[in-house]
Amino acid sequence: MVPDTSTVDASRCPLCGAANACAMEVQRATGTSQPPCWCLEANFSRELIERVPTAARDQACICAACAAAGR
Repeated sequence: MVPDTSTVDASRCPLCGAANACAMEVQRATGTSQPPCWCLEANFSRELIERVPTAARDQACICAACAAAGR
């Protein structure tokens, strides 16, 4: 069964719901070229990534605050 991704907001962190400031999502949504996203330099622990709901994996970025806090 394929997870329902229709309710995932790619501009929001799947862990806390805050805006994730993902430059790649801004570019996809607006068509306006963006500088490289902050997340390309971030380290996300396996534990943090595993906390992302299945439907949101590879659909929405974790925000900088959650990444920094390891939430």
